[in-house]
Order: sequence, then structure tokens, then C-alpha cells
Amino acid sequence: MASRLQRVARGIDDITRAVWDDSGTVTKAVILVVLIVTALAIPVIPIAVVARYVANR
Repeated sequence: MASRLQRVARGIDDITRAVWDDSGTVTKAVILVVLIVTALAIPVIPIAVVARYVANR
């Protein structure tokens, strides 16, 4: 079960790195605005942070 959780967390972390870490400032601002306007920032940001923690543990 722990390895499955780590694989899922690693997948989420890979996606967030591809979208967030490799993006420029304007793209990051647009992503944040879209997340905030659609109210997806509330669940998405904590999930990404926890996934990054679990994946790098």
C-alpha cells in the first residue's frame, strides 16, 4: 500500500513539476488566477504539496 501511495504521489509530483516548475512567471500567474477563479485552488494546492512531500520522502 505504501509503495502504491508513493507511486501516485510521484505521478502527481511529476505533473506539478511539469506544469509549475518549468513555467514562466506569466504562465504561473495565469494558472493561479484560473485556479482561484474556479475555486480549484482549495483542493489542488494542498494535494500537490502533500504529494511533493510524500514523493520526496
